[in-house]
Amino acid sequence: MDFTVKTLEGKDAGKVSLSDAIFGLEPREDIIARVVRWQLAKRQQGTHKSKGRAEVSRTGAKMYKQKGTGRARHHSARAPQFRGGGKAHGPVVRSHAHDLPKKIRALGLRHALSAKLKAEDIIVIDDLVANEAKTKALAGAFASLGLTNALIIGGAEIEGNFKLAAQNIPNVDVLPVQGINVYDILRRGKLVLSKAAVEALEERFK
Repeated sequence: MDFTVKTLEGKDAGKVSLSDAIFGLEPREDIIARVVRWQLAKRQQGTHKSKGRAEVSRTGAKMYKQKGTGRARHHSARAPQFRGGGKAHGPVVRSHAHDLPKKIRALGLRHALSAKLKAEDIIVIDDLVANEAKTKALAGAFASLGLTNALIIGGAEIEGNFKLAAQNIPNVDVLPVQGINVYDILRRGKLVLSKAAVEALEERFK
């Protein structure tokens, strides 16, 4: 399908052909949800930890004799039922990551891109280049395009001035095309692709 390309100033700059195999799918929420869950699980630190009864610093001596006191039978004060004792079945340091097939990950990205196009939340820019590293000038250009909450995807490398000017603008993320991912696409309102990013995506999914 043909899609209008704009400049950073908001002017028309011709058209680009978007592949139906990448941008024209009927979005499936279940596949997108699986990929997002995989991404978020992978980034969890998993450093939560509590001490078990073998790790707390308390005496291991029997509290009182087994019989004759009229009280319940106990041994160590490290047991979980006592104040200062170890935690029973507490969290341990572990990885939350789980496997997801490569084909599902790739399919999830295509469905996320298709969902953005279907919602009319995609803008294609001819070139992401700033004349100078001035946040105010770039913020004005974004305002003219209606970008208040956006993910911007450039080519293999982001031009230096553009990267510096964009990094202080709130709710705007800038990534090279290698860093495009489902979670970041969904968490921002608009998806802005450069022509180089479109070409790279089509080459990737060829």
